[in-house]
Amino acid sequence: MLLRLLFVLLIALNIAVGAWLLLGQNDVHRRFVTDPGVPKLRLLSELPPPSSAAARAASVLPPATAAASPAPVQPASSASSALTPASTTALSYACMALGPFATQEDLRIARNALSTQVQRMRARQEQTTQTRGWWVHLPPSQSHAAALAQARALAARNIQDYFVVGSGDDQNTVSLGLFKDPANARKRRDQIQAAGFPVQMSERTETVPEYWLDLIPTDSNHFDWRSTIHDPSIGSHSTGCF
Repeated sequence: MLLRLLFVLLIALNIAVGAWLLLGQNDVHRRFVTDPGVPKLRLLSELPPPSSAAARAASVLPPATAAASPAPVQPASSASSALTPASTTALSYACMALGPFATQEDLRIARNALSTQVQRMRARQEQTTQTRGWWVHLPPSQSHAAALAQARALAARNIQDYFVVGSGDDQNTVSLGLFKDPANARKRRDQIQAAGFPVQMSERTETVPEYWLDLIPTDSNHFDWRSTIHDPSIGSHSTGCF
């Protein structure tokens, strides 16, 4: 009977010790309230106060938003302006005029020869005044009889090659020659003047058409029109674009 009672007491004691070991160890019990590897949730009141060194380090660090902000991006206008010089210096163009051409045929030949080197072309005609020569003559007389009297006076001084104009704007004028070279005209004038006559020398002009070719080269930096047009009388100058 005593042995049975001791056996029961031992069993009860074992049960009490096991219950205390299982339920009385709070740390052991809390260790298994979450899945393995997952950190435990702790109240702020349970956290230890931060040290002074850690607080100073936290105050020096910049905000997270500033650290995470991306680097400044160059404006699109600056990027485009940086590319502009390289693109504009690749090709350049300027409007220019070639001429004057003496005939429309000369203009047509030049236009066909330059057609592959230009963007646009146009032909135009202008009126210009050209020198026909230099005229040596006496002043016009009041009448035809007075002009004939001047002619006889020239012949008496052994001066030949004169002509009395009978009609037109220069009627009753004694002509002493029309010269292409102004030096020859001055020599004739001095001869008549030395004979005592009031001789005059004037330039004779006429209005004639001249032809021009306005064009815009594909690339003015490499446009050599003289390698195609070999006429030394043709020149070039800048003109307004069209």
